[in-house]
Amino acid sequence: MPIKLGLIGKTNTGKTTFYNAATLSSEEISSYPFTTKKPVSGIAHAITLCVHPEFKIQDNPNNSKCVEGWRYIPVELIDLPGLIKDAWKGKGLGNQFLSIAAQSDALLHVVDASGGIDSSGKISEVGSGDPISDFADIEEELTMWYHKILEGNRDKVSKLIRNGSGIIDAITDLYRGIGVNKTHVKDALTTLGLEEKEFDNLDMFDTKKLATYLRKISKPTLIVANKIDVEGADKNFARLRERYNDSIVIPVSGDSEFSLRRAEQKGLIKYSPGSEQFEIIKSEDLNEKQINALDFIKKGIMGEYMRTGVQFAINVAVFKLLKMNSIYPVADESNLSDKKGRILPDLILLKAGATIADLAKEIHTDLTKGLLYGKDLRYNLRLPVDYQLRDRDVVSLVSASKK
Repeated sequence: MPIKLGLIGKTNTGKTTFYNAATLSSEEISSYPFTTKKPVSGIAHAITLCVHPEFKIQDNPNNSKCVEGWRYIPVELIDLPGLIKDAWKGKGLGNQFLSIAAQSDALLHVVDASGGIDSSGKISEVGSGDPISDFADIEEELTMWYHKILEGNRDKVSKLIRNGSGIIDAITDLYRGIGVNKTHVKDALTTLGLEEKEFDNLDMFDTKKLATYLRKISKPTLIVANKIDVEGADKNFARLRERYNDSIVIPVSGDSEFSLRRAEQKGLIKYSPGSEQFEIIKSEDLNEKQINALDFIKKGIMGEYMRTGVQFAINVAVFKLLKMNSIYPVADESNLSDKKGRILPDLILLKAGATIADLAKEIHTDLTKGLLYGKDLRYNLRLPVDYQLRDRDVVSLVSASKK
């Protein structure tokens, strides 16, 4: 299954424009609240350098694509309707939307850096809104939803513990459907100094701290400071970075990326998602308004921030927040191909710390039976099954049956 990235935030922050730019979709974009009435998902891509030039061969990608030396790895992007105050209580189908958000591997929290929406998400005068408060409001909704799950199931947890289950297993069982694992729970209890405290003695303050920490570590989040192309947004971007200095904040112009992707799709420009430049190839087909828009993007966005930020945000979420490594498994070590002869066919994303054994399990559970070792085909090294893979490793797996 591809990695799932959820787009969250208030209404009118530009989530759907970001989504459309990343997926080249055409979901409705409007300035009235709740344009996105139900979650929509599509395929975006995380992009990383391919290894085939290093080996001086031409690849034949299967589960991803390679364009001019860059691998495009499919990820699922979910555009969620704007959350409202008290969503955690069920308002505005809040429970449904929060549940989908919590099933994402990471969250991209989109805020209107121009300050062009009020506290309820309605369009207001640019500069009158506060993206810092907007971010805090939605984060509180997520935290309170995690807290509600724990507080609403106290009897269940207590019963499990009385029947012999450990507190870590009991709490993990509550959150299992939204990506919380035993490591998260153990880390939270230890960090907060609650590991020795009886569950029935935890008060509301304790469980709120626990819910807050579980939300933070189980659902890594970056802040997308959208509408950075609007005058004055740069000041709010600086404020966001200062206020939330423990989070990654990325300046983004969803409108600019969407315009570039559309122009590239029509053959008017040459542009690759996330690139720091583009080239006009059919200037005669551009009107004055389009030329001025492209000139603004080149000078006002790329000249100031290097890129539009949409693709960069996705890459950061996958490779920095989720700490994924790109691994290339092959069956035929002499040709770097699979059994069908396709060269470097697959790229598998594995979390930092994943081993040769984890790779075998990811490919097919049968591969773990009789697994002897892996082989690093860049350096011709034999790797033990507990070897922790590194980004861009090209490996073959050797089992007792294969040998």
